[in-house]
Parts: sequence; structure tokens; C-alpha cells
Amino acid sequence: MVTIITGTTNKPVASESLSRFFKRNVDMTGYLYIGYPIIGTAEGAYPIDALWISPEKGVVAFNLIEGKDISQYEDKQDDCANKIEAKLKGYKQLVRKRSLCVEINVVTFAPAIACLPGINDDYPLCINEEGLKVVLDSFSWNDSSYYEKVVSVLQAISTIRKGRKKREITNLKSRGNKIHSIEESIANLDNQQSRAVIETVDGVQRIRGLAGSGKTIVLALKAAYLHAQHPDWKIAVTFNTRSLKGQFRQLINTFYIEQTSEEPDWDNVNIIHAWGAPGGGDKNGIYYAFCSANNVEYYDFLTAQNKYGRTDPFGEICAKALRDAKIFEPIYDVILIDEAQDFSPAFLRLCYEMLKEPRRLVYAYDELQNLRSQSLPSPDVIFGKFHDGTPRVKFEPYIEGYPQQDIILEKCYRNSRPALVAAHALGFGIYRSPESSGSGLVQMFDQSSLWKDIGYEVADGLLEDGKRVVLQRTSRTSPEFLEKHSEIDDLIIFKAFDSQEEQDHWVAQEIKHNLEEDELRPDDIIVINPNPLTTKEIVAPIRSLLFQYGIASHTAGVDTAPDIFFANDNDSIAFSGIYRAKGNEAAMVYIVNAQVCFDSSFDLAKLRNQLFTAITRSKAWVRVLGVGKSMEGLIAEYEQVKAHNFKLDFTYPTRSQREHMNIVNRDMSESEKSRIKKNQGSMAALVEDLESRRIFPEDLGEDLVSRLRSLLNGKEE
Repeated sequence: MVTIITGTTNKPVASESLSRFFKRNVDMTGYLYIGYPIIGTAEGAYPIDALWISPEKGVVAFNLIEGKDISQYEDKQDDCANKIEAKLKGYKQLVRKRSLCVEINVVTFAPAIACLPGINDDYPLCINEEGLKVVLDSFSWNDSSYYEKVVSVLQAISTIRKGRKKREITNLKSRGNKIHSIEESIANLDNQQSRAVIETVDGVQRIRGLAGSGKTIVLALKAAYLHAQHPDWKIAVTFNTRSLKGQFRQLINTFYIEQTSEEPDWDNVNIIHAWGAPGGGDKNGIYYAFCSANNVEYYDFLTAQNKYGRTDPFGEICAKALRDAKIFEPIYDVILIDEAQDFSPAFLRLCYEMLKEPRRLVYAYDELQNLRSQSLPSPDVIFGKFHDGTPRVKFEPYIEGYPQQDIILEKCYRNSRPALVAAHALGFGIYRSPESSGSGLVQMFDQSSLWKDIGYEVADGLLEDGKRVVLQRTSRTSPEFLEKHSEIDDLIIFKAFDSQEEQDHWVAQEIKHNLEEDELRPDDIIVINPNPLTTKEIVAPIRSLLFQYGIASHTAGVDTAPDIFFANDNDSIAFSGIYRAKGNEAAMVYIVNAQVCFDSSFDLAKLRNQLFTAITRSKAWVRVLGVGKSMEGLIAEYEQVKAHNFKLDFTYPTRSQREHMNIVNRDMSESEKSRIKKNQGSMAALVEDLESRRIFPEDLGEDLVSRLRSLLNGKEE
């Protein structure tokens, strides 16, 4: 059966007829791309209407005719064949001496024509499925050993996946050569990523996946692909982490040039922050553009925080802007949102209202980036309902041959299996010492099926509330080449120190060794401090030691522009708090002062999320470092992960247990913390007075005692 990947096309009727033909002919195999690829030529971008790659037939390109005008179709076939051949000849793996080893055929398909005119047999023209079947059956390819290579070439993004500059390797066993091999191994998109890039929905599309599953690259490539197909469309790419802006621009620019041999028209491709401010240029943002277009009041960060507090001021002002707007002014043809888990539903709704019909919105998010919340709300909650109660946005079940609305990227191409499982175990508190409730879990999905969605399988037990379960990752979702290059005790190191000074000297010495002996580059290394508020001061001693060694370093967003993470020349070690590190990655990640994530009276889920996010920045090696007994506690948890052979073995909490966890470990504002501390003190004094019989329960009144007893028992009046 042919796998059909449907992109955007200006020939929808002919494309649908072609897709229907392949769905009916189940004996055929390979991949059919509609609206892809786009070939860069001296005259600019040349989009191919449709392309079938088959192990039996080779490469078959389709020139689709939407109406009845078949004039010069022979010239168009020649042009198409020559451009495809020129593209494929650029790949050595498809060429023997001077000859292309791939069979190329071109067919014109014009389903709107009623009768077949007299044609040249050398230029196949088909008007119905019967004729198309006859023509395709006449093709043959005698050397199908090149089939996988052709598929790989069409999904190649080698100049994007590989490092920012050429590596100088002298030792084949060095870390530098190992990361080079890893980058070579992930130079192509997998089938699901390729589908996510190309398949275009006239409406809302959702892309879900783990950190490292390729969401950011997929969104960047999708923006470039849509821009190449529709250069007149206004496209916006937005995100939460400001340091992603430069990364998006580089990815879109690289892919667009690869596909079209031209620079993007940046007037029509806007890479803009979610918030924005007056002043134009780089200050522009989605929310500010909405306020300007719809003539509603704009709030800057301080004003929003003063009015709505620190919990979610951005979500509150987006909701207010939506309420205040009289008529929504459409601005964009497409909006793509990365890191959607960091935004409230109000922001996604605001983006939706800024779109021209048919409201093409693509939002990507990490199922585990915020571990406590299993996912964003359903589309009907985010985008609302019509007056009759039907959802404005509904994800239909997938039908073969049509674009997917809901895509899950289950493979992780960044983190090794041991690192990813360790990050999950620590983030959820799988092996944390039990509390009085009998469980050490910090947080858990409400929907247990999400574990399977993100690439785990049940190795033992049952994935049900109150039941023991053992979850494991497989080579299908965690490729083995990500862990086979090094021993496990080198992939991951947890280390405790007696003092921060001892930790800082160790990190500086290790970085010096990485650069001088391991053949790593400065942009292969990130040092992350989990607490974003203390990063500048905390990392200063390590940076000072590196300066003494003659090693340049910078603190992202402090010594660089907010939109820059790695230095422009890539010759400086990046230090970062956890929020700026999100969305970025490096071969070697050092996490300093990790002990702050071990335990806390407040915000424990948030702290564990910070540790999870920091570990998952690593493409190869991660060092989790800290000071004192709390760090030893983290090490004890990690040792349990190792003892369980990097599997998650736990009893799935019941609904009431999950609700309890969410209350105890929830994120709180400073005022909430102060109120709790104050009330704890008052309660302690009350209990002490009752125990010492300075006051009696009867003194409190029957109603107050009854209400207090009910609340402590977890019941409502």
C-alpha cells in the first residue's frame, strides 16, 4: 500500500483524484507526496505537483492539470524530468560514474478532460484511473537497491541537522567524533516528521511530542515549505523562549535556500515573540499586533503583573484583549506556535482570531515539558463553540490520504534512552522515598495513555489506576545509536561535592578537558543553573576560572541579546538559567547546584520540572552536579533508576492520590506562600493551645469545629 503524504497544493481536485487512485490500488507500494518536493533552480522555486517513489517503478512525477488546458504539456514534462534529474544527481549515493541510478518518469494527469485527445506515446497523458493504471504498470525499475536512498534524499535535512561549522577531528575515539557520528545519523527526517512538515490542514493542526522529537525543526521546515509554495502568504512563527528566534531564522533560511536556491522574503515570514512591544522591528509580537489591529488596550509586562499578579499575567491580558475586541481583524494566512504548553488557551485563541479563513493554525507542544499538566485542553475548550454548541475546532479521525490534524512525534532523537528515562524518573519522583501517603511521587499524568503516546510500552503489570506497572522505552522510540557510543556511566554522571567551590573547580577543569582533549567545540557545551533568578551570580566563579584558562564564556540573555543563546561565532561557552535553556541543546550539558531540585516545602513539581528540562537539553552526555545531602538524595534516586535497568517501576496513583499531589506540589505565588506560612503558624498555635487545654474545642463553636473536621477529612459540606 502506498503511504500518501498530502501537502499544500493549488490543484486540489486533480490532487484528490490522484490520491483516490492510489488508495484504491492497494497492491502498489512506496510513498506518494502531493505538493512536494520543491526544487531550487536558476529561475527560482519549482514545485512538483506530486511525486511517487516506488521500489518497483522508481520515481514517477505527476504534472496535474486542474482544468482542460493541456497546452505545452510535453514541454512541462521535459522541464519536470530535467529538474528532478538535476536534483538527484547532486547526491553521490544515487550516481554511478556519470549516470543516475534512479529511473525517472513523468505523467500528466488531467481528470477533468472527458475524452483523450491524440497524444505522443513518449509523453503519457491520462484522463482517468483506468488509463493511469495502464501507464504506471508499463513502468519498471530494475535496481530497487536505491529505493531507500531516494526516500532518504527527499527527506534529507543534512545542512540543518549537522553542526554549525566543520569539526576538526584527529582522534576517532574522541567525543567530538562521537557527536559528529550522532549528527550524521539523524541527518534525515523520519517518516512521521516528514509528514508533519508537508501535510497541511486547512484549519487547526496539532503536533505533540517529547523534547528532542524534532518539533522545532518540523515547525521551521513547515514554515519554509509553506512560504515556498505560497510566497504571497503572510506567515508568523511564534514561541515563548526568546533565544529560539535566532534558531528559527537560521533553520527557515537554510531549508528555504536548500529547496528553492533563494532567500526567504522576510516581509512575509515573521519570526516574532508572543508578547511584543511598541517600536516595530524586533520588538513586534503577536499580542501587540493583535492589540494594534483591533484597537484594544495593550499591557506591558509590569502593568500586566501589577494588575493580574504573577501566576499568568500574559494569559489574563490575552483573555482581556479577546473580550475587548469588537471585530477581529485578520492579519496572517498561517500562524505556527512552538512551545504551546507554555501558553494559556487564551493566547492560542488570540492567534486563531488573527487568521484569515480557513484559519491555518499549527501548534506544537511537549507532553512532558510541564509534567503536572498532562496536556493542553481539548480544542473545543481552547477555541470555543458556536452558538448551537458545536465546537469551532474538532480533530477528525485520521483517514489515509488526507492530512493529519493531530500528529504525535514519538521518537526522541536528542536524549539517549538512559538519560530520558532518568529525567522522567526524577521529574515524576518515581523512586523518591515514600512519604506518609505511601508514595514518593511528585506528579503524574491524569491520562495514563499518554505514556504510550510518548513512546513507552508496558513491560509488566497494568497501566491502570492503583495497579503496579513497569514502563520501558524501546529502540523504536529511542534509537540505539544515541546510547551505544559511550558507556552508561559516561552518558550520565551524578556527582555530589562538599562545597560549591569544589563543584565550580571540577566543572571548569572538565570544560577545559572537553575543549583540549575531547575535541568538543564551545557550542557543544551548556552549563545550566536550575534557578533562573540566581544564575548570573551562581555561575560567575566558574566563568572566572574559565577566563583564567583562556576560555571565553557568556551568560545567555545577560551578555548577549535576549534573542541569542549561543555566541554568534560559536567560540564561547554558554551559561544559562533553565528558562533560556529551553528549546536549546548541546552535546555536553553540565547542571550545577541540582540539589535545589531535590526537595522543597513549596513548588516541588516546578523544581522537578526544572531538573527534567535541564537533563533533556543533552544530545550525548549530561553531568548532574550539586552540593550536600540534598544532592546525595538525588543520587540515591538515580541509583534506583540504574538498579531498575532504566525502567519506570511504580504503582499508578489513583485519581484522589493525583489530586492530592497536585495540591501539595502545586506552583504558588509569593503571596500564597506567605499566607500558608502565616496560617501554619496560627494553626500550630491553636493546636498547642488545645493540647495544653488553654482553650477547649467547645470554645471554637460547634459550627467551626464541624467545618474544620470536614475539611481535614477531605469532604465538603
